[in-house]
Amino acid sequence: MLPKNKSANNSRGKKTIYPKKPSGKLYTYRKWVSYVLLLFLFFCPLLKFNGEQLVLLNFIERKFVFFGLIFTPQDFYLFAIAMLIFIIFIVCFTVVLGRLWCGWACPQTIFMEMVFRRIEYWIEGDANKQKKLDNGPWTTEKIWKKGVKHFIFLFISFAIANTFLAYMIGSDMLFKIITEPIAQHLSGFASIWLFTFIFYGVFAYLREVVCTVICPYGRLQGVLLDNQSLVVAYDFTRGEPRGHMQRNAIEQKTGDCIDCGLCVQVCPTGIDIRKGTQLECVNCTACIDSCNEVMLKTSKPKNLIGFFNQDFIAKRQPYKIALKAYGYAAVLFVIITVFSSLIYKRESIQTTVLRASGTLYQSRGTYKTSNLYNAELVNKTNKTIEFTFKPQDSSDQIDFIQKATVLPKERTAHLTFFLIRKNGLIKKYKTDAVFEVIANGEVVSTATTSFFAQPSGND
Repeated sequence: MLPKNKSANNSRGKKTIYPKKPSGKLYTYRKWVSYVLLLFLFFCPLLKFNGEQLVLLNFIERKFVFFGLIFTPQDFYLFAIAMLIFIIFIVCFTVVLGRLWCGWACPQTIFMEMVFRRIEYWIEGDANKQKKLDNGPWTTEKIWKKGVKHFIFLFISFAIANTFLAYMIGSDMLFKIITEPIAQHLSGFASIWLFTFIFYGVFAYLREVVCTVICPYGRLQGVLLDNQSLVVAYDFTRGEPRGHMQRNAIEQKTGDCIDCGLCVQVCPTGIDIRKGTQLECVNCTACIDSCNEVMLKTSKPKNLIGFFNQDFIAKRQPYKIALKAYGYAAVLFVIITVFSSLIYKRESIQTTVLRASGTLYQSRGTYKTSNLYNAELVNKTNKTIEFTFKPQDSSDQIDFIQKATVLPKERTAHLTFFLIRKNGLIKKYKTDAVFEVIANGEVVSTATTSFFAQPSGND
């Protein structure tokens, strides 16, 4: 039998969860954290730094921007390292604090619990009223409430879709799609509505299914958690055996849990936390708030449900961070250090020089030899750069076949040229040739390649 006010089955067979409206100290903290994160999420695409959107993930044009740093396809190795850092951070975070991310910072949970669910409470009422409305006939009141609710859901989904696209294609391009004629941006217009309906479906119908079935993180935590991980848990050694309070009982041989069921009724994923750690638990802490209210009313200590590890609940051992967490943290620190050094050494212009394939060295009279090269310069900034390309060794000369002196912003420039070297300076068949790219009087990039020539005694 389902807990009171908790869930019911609709005509399509999907379990509908009606969580009771939460309240309490932790819920208030969650609201403020959510408001800050929502403000950052919606305003981040509108903020500019060094002439670029603060965060941009443009997979179509393969352009990624993070706080003023522009990453191009040539920086894929940095992207791979960043993803590795993210994965190890998630592992380390989960080992120590369980699934706290899901309940406090995940966009799915924030939008569902702090936006859509609150609108639902405002229009349809708390759990009992929602359930009664869904099971009742289609009256004028029901049509009006359902219509207003889903219209607001669709409007918010539209706003989320636009924000999502602002991260994907840039806020400037999104503004063009919105303001210019639809015929000029059919694909962009279609994308806005496609993502609108996707988000609407997620928050109006799928809801907790995203957390319990679709998202792989819930299953991953089962592998990562151990007896020393802090999770939202029920202190069964203190709470069992459960029993309702009896006013006239002289001696009540039960635990602190009075089996009121409020912890189950407020759970947004429909689980009973008293059954132990479950993958459906998103650590939203709603059950902690509801249980603390009951403990306060019954004059019992708070935190019958709280942040515990299994060693504390079973053995009353004090909390300490597991050794493997320190190992993950050490690995994370090393990778972050390497990543930071690569970012620091990263050149704003990347230069690649290669000998023309299928060519040999060429004799230029008695005293000189040349090799043919192709060069590609990649501008990783959002500014057009005027540059000079020259050999580092002043005794070498360049004879350009294809020359460029301007490198467009976020674009490439190609050069084809002969490097001419005096035979008297050639001491072995293969030597290095170093080239410099100079802009505003400074060397902004260097490239090294090989120069082939037969050593000669002629000067």
